[in-house]
Amino acid sequence: MIDRPTIAKIMDATKIEEVVSEFVTLKKRGINYVGLCPFHNDSNPSFSVSPTRGICHCFTCGKGGNAINFLMELEQMTYPDALRWLAKKYKIEIQERELTNEEKQRESERESMFIVNDWAAKYFQDILLHDVDGIAIGMAYFRGRGFRDDIIRKFQLGFALPKRTALAEAAKAAGYNPKYLVDTGLCFKVDKDEAGNKSGEDKILDRFSGRAIFPWFSVSGKVVAFGGRVLDSRTKGISQKYVNSPDSVIYHKERELYGLYQAKKAIAKEDCVFMVEGYTDVISMHQCGIENVVANSGTALSVHQIRLLHRFTSNIVLLYDGDNAGIHAALRGTDMLLEEEMNVKVLFLPDGNDPDSFARSHSAEEFRRYIQENQTDFIQFKTDLLLKNERDPLKRSEAINSVVRSISFVTNQVLRDTYLHDCSVRMGINEATLINTLNNFIRNNRENRFPDAARYPQAQQQPTAQPQVVQDVTPVQQASKVERMLAE
Repeated sequence: MIDRPTIAKIMDATKIEEVVSEFVTLKKRGINYVGLCPFHNDSNPSFSVSPTRGICHCFTCGKGGNAINFLMELEQMTYPDALRWLAKKYKIEIQERELTNEEKQRESERESMFIVNDWAAKYFQDILLHDVDGIAIGMAYFRGRGFRDDIIRKFQLGFALPKRTALAEAAKAAGYNPKYLVDTGLCFKVDKDEAGNKSGEDKILDRFSGRAIFPWFSVSGKVVAFGGRVLDSRTKGISQKYVNSPDSVIYHKERELYGLYQAKKAIAKEDCVFMVEGYTDVISMHQCGIENVVANSGTALSVHQIRLLHRFTSNIVLLYDGDNAGIHAALRGTDMLLEEEMNVKVLFLPDGNDPDSFARSHSAEEFRRYIQENQTDFIQFKTDLLLKNERDPLKRSEAINSVVRSISFVTNQVLRDTYLHDCSVRMGINEATLINTLNNFIRNNRENRFPDAARYPQAQQQPTAQPQVVQDVTPVQQASKVERMLAE
């Protein structure tokens, strides 16, 4: 339990703009701050934060409140957990007694899973730093990748002992319910007959045994999942070197991005995010000095991940190695990025490098210089990729259609028209033909797939469909109205 004087101390120290800026990029506007609302798909900043009143509010979806309300709604925290989060941020000590085993079991399923994951992360890290096998195998692997000790601590990297029941036994000894070991995916059940268990009970085995451990953190810093890489001779010829936590109550892979918790402040500061594929890509770039980087771990980007990133920036650079797999990865999900009003650039690394190896062999200044000189606008990249040296009329037609289809996802009319004009010049195609093709994509594909398709104008054939704005005010007028309402 947290006593009332401590709660009062926490609330006195809390600054609403500092709390919200952990999750949303805010810009000063008068005496208040504004940003994209994290509770709905917001394209125009409608989320306002008032430091003087200590509240936030979205004038579109209506959600908001004080810092406690914000954390509880956004991160599905309990009231005590929101207080603990604020106490940690403002370095306020909370004296709480240790929960008994019975109380741990009575915790809600969601909170119990977070507790177990937090314990497991510390367990894996302790094994890495202090166990003989952890040092000889796990630490040797991370040091072999060139990771410094401070970076290992920053990402809370760890090691799982080779024994198939090591974590399960340690968790039971610490008083944790085996149910939550299975629910989080740390362990999995083996049928009693298959396990040869004479006790008549199903046996649980560690999912990550003998692997280097990469914890996944939510945007608020809670451990939601783990990735494990096999390190021994089994890596030779194995198709699945990595094992990841399965989806659970607290983890959905299409909603999380590896490294976002460590990167969010740098993303907001740089107003740009680099997207890579692997854990070590993220970690090596951080060590190099480039921290605004996240990974989607080789899966296609989802709309949830894109909107999560959009809270912090509208600019994304897809950073991959230049082989066929990297090119394929760069093409996945890009239309969705454009649809979500992200500015997309593509960058391939030279000579078979991936972000991990390139970061280890270059300084941050050299890496940034290479990025600045070689990143390419996505539409230009796709045009060059599909049309370069292509002479076959049918294949050229298919390529042009593919490029125009991507342009149809761009919602900014000026930018879209600029793309069409540039493509017309580069492809040698009449601009009117491209406009007609674009309109066909908008009508036949976009309107049927998305309920808000009316916001995509039918280029030059009818008046532009405007997004719905309260009382037809401009964004500046609307912001002024927000400030007046908050100041009342």
